Amino acid sequence: MASITFKGNPVSTIGTLPKVGTTAPDFSLTRDDLSDSGLAQFAGKVKILNIVPSLDTGVCAASARAFNKAAENLGDVVVLTISRDLPFAQKRFCEAEGIKVVVPLSELRNREFGKSYGVEMISGPLAGLLSRAVVVLDKNNKVVYTQQVPEIAQEPDYAAALAAAKSTL
Repeated sequence: MASITFKGNPVSTIGTLPKVGTTAPDFSLTRDDLSDSGLAQFAGKVKILNIVPSLDTGVCAASARAFNKAAENLGDVVVLTISRDLPFAQKRFCEAEGIKVVVPLSELRNREFGKSYGVEMISGPLAGLLSRAVVVLDKNNKVVYTQQVPEIAQEPDYAAALAAAKSTL
């Protein structure tokens, strides 16, 4: 269990992020066209998992925009922004913000991602949503970088995540 905060108040997650050097757990998440995707759909690419509570918040929106801009020139890197938002809301957000590179994924049908990646919040006012975290996977789905953002209202370390992704290309 990770101990993080939301506006300075303690929050716990259901577990911890996968360890660097391990193979990432596979998942089944829903795309904005209602199809399901797992790691196999992004085979051969470096994956940045941008995990957020909800794209309807300023910090989550900022992280999606920042990773979208950074990913435009990264080649074999895909950014997956993962939340419990409905796929319709994710699609509406991406269209309104001009986000074309980031792939939004939802836990609409399968709620195992938050548990297997240790990011489901189990206490605090946002309990039931995903915490803010970044996990970078190499082309073979090995975990090369993780960050459990310590304060939910804080943006992730974009530079460190992008450096980790670039180091595996």
